[in-house]
Amino acid sequence: MAVKKTTKAATGKTRKATASKKGPSHEEIRKKAEEIYYDRIARGADGTAEDDWHLAEKLLKAPKK
Repeated sequence: MAVKKTTKAATGKTRKATASKKGPSHEEIRKKAEEIYYDRIARGADGTAEDDWHLAEKLLKAPKK
């Protein structure tokens, strides 16, 4: 998802700049880690919040199939 920003150049003209998204946002990772946490607890599996966070990052950054 690209983010569009409108800026004014020194000439006073308005131009649009597009910034590309380089990865999942902090909020996206947090939500996925929370899902992983609840799933892990429901299964009675051991783990930590850090494990959940790292797995969430890995899953969200993996290429989509």
